[in-house]
Amino acid sequence: MQTLTDTHQQFASFFNSPTLQPFAYLVSKKISEGHICLDLNELDNETENLPNYYKNTIINYAKLANEHLVATENSPKQPFILHNNYLYLQRYFNYESQILTHIIKMCSTELGVINSRIDALKTHSQFIKKLFDSTFKSNQTNWQLVAAISGVLNNFTIITGGPGTGKTTTVAKILAILFTINPRLKVALAAPTGKAAVRMAESLKTTITNTTSNIPENIKANFALLQPLTIQRLLGFIPNSLYFKHNETNPLNYDVVIIDEASMIDVAQLAKLLNAIGPHTRLILLGDKNQLASVEAGSLFSDLCQAQPKLNLFNTPTANFINSFFENEWQHIGLENITENNQNHPLFKHIIELQFSHRFKNSEGIGQFSKAIIQNNQSKIIDFITANAYAQVAIDTQYNATFFDDFIAGYEAYIHESDIKTALQKFNKLRILCAIRESDQGLYALNKSVEKYLSHKNLIDTRTEFYEHRPIIITTNNYTLEIFNGDIGIVRPDADGNLKVWFENAAGEVKSVLPGLINQAETVYAMTIHKSQGSEFEQVLVVLPQQQNIAILTRELLYTGITRAKNKVFLQGSQAVILQAAQMQVKRTSGIAQRFLEIGN
Repeated sequence: MQTLTDTHQQFASFFNSPTLQPFAYLVSKKISEGHICLDLNELDNETENLPNYYKNTIINYAKLANEHLVATENSPKQPFILHNNYLYLQRYFNYESQILTHIIKMCSTELGVINSRIDALKTHSQFIKKLFDSTFKSNQTNWQLVAAISGVLNNFTIITGGPGTGKTTTVAKILAILFTINPRLKVALAAPTGKAAVRMAESLKTTITNTTSNIPENIKANFALLQPLTIQRLLGFIPNSLYFKHNETNPLNYDVVIIDEASMIDVAQLAKLLNAIGPHTRLILLGDKNQLASVEAGSLFSDLCQAQPKLNLFNTPTANFINSFFENEWQHIGLENITENNQNHPLFKHIIELQFSHRFKNSEGIGQFSKAIIQNNQSKIIDFITANAYAQVAIDTQYNATFFDDFIAGYEAYIHESDIKTALQKFNKLRILCAIRESDQGLYALNKSVEKYLSHKNLIDTRTEFYEHRPIIITTNNYTLEIFNGDIGIVRPDADGNLKVWFENAAGEVKSVLPGLINQAETVYAMTIHKSQGSEFEQVLVVLPQQQNIAILTRELLYTGITRAKNKVFLQGSQAVILQAAQMQVKRTSGIAQRFLEIGN
């Protein structure tokens, strides 16, 4: 018997049909690459990915629909589903269908309560105007206020925007409005990772602290009670199971559920989240549609944001109502965002893109560079590389050792700091971000380089695994210890001289864990760009691999790495690699946009 080492071919071999096997192979391969389905319109291009075993097989799309193991949406269940020229495994078609069904149901359910919500907003209009009065000085539409009103009106709302556009600030003000309307409101905050959840809570706390004059103390007290969770904890993780405690028959008992870093959510997790949202619960998804998609299959957040030709569209009555909350006419929703078309699209009025960055200016530094990357503006990128005249961006195309050492010298500060909480804060001011794990520019080599530098300075001794001052990142959730994937800690002795790993929790408190109880962690002077999602640092050094034609190196990856920096980004990479990364775009196949259009028409 032939031994197959190709897992996709192993999967295809289960189906005793020469017609079906190459399609089964391609579907399996696409899912492993993050796609939800196989686009049969691109079949000519996809057949190039078939192994030699299938080269003499006739790829017959016409016969595919007649295969007894291939079903359509409304026919009896089969392993494969054919819909709109997309071929799915049934499991992924079901996930996509659940997402579609629940979003449509949420949007239709809100119609029964829209008038009472409008009345409530009118009642508190002066509070809302005061809440936004001092926060937006740009001479353009205040999309934060538009998003806030939409989030109160809608059962389902997506708020997207780049770094510094105020997604968390907007959510804080949505909650301030909702708590003013109903002080007993039950709210859940969650994110895909523990680190992202903690950062969300920190941002909300900062926002509320900074708006002291506009939010009453009793409303601020409600914010103090909010506890961020991972999505897994929110849904009720069941060990060794694909299922959760909360689902369609046991929905979450909250009035509002807010999910941050939603671009990181895969298709299965989003389907299960939506299944657990009750009929009267508001759901607000926050994220950057230009960031990296989930590690697992699907890029649903981006797909939903792109399901309409244009975002920020409203009909005249809704635009007029929202505009009534603006003190200045120049902040109104403009005519270019008002249409009487596309109103049947389920997502019409439900997705708002924040367009003004309070952290980065589009005309300079990180903001301009990240915009050039995501738009593949090659001439602008070359200008950044060659001019080297931007205060917020420094680029080294020669992989200069001094450039690297000057950056990692910043790690000395946390080692010299005796207070553990302050040491954690100093450590988290900077980070090396890389695209890959292997090679000289990979995760392992970069961490070793930093350890060698600090050892040479006699600041660390790496002869033991959990050496003093070692920074680690947790790589799996541990609900017993309450440390989660993405949490970062530092090894330090306690008062008795026993080495512990110290973490800062969501409440800003320092907690310690014995190293022996931690079985899945990595050194984290450097981390992958994927792992950095949901984090931000004062400064980052992004190190790109020297070799070209690496599939993972895309504009979304580079954009995500660059925008983790608040003040300055250092980038090591050749001009050819940087330009090629900007040209490469993540394209994950799903049919959800087309299915929304079908309903809208």
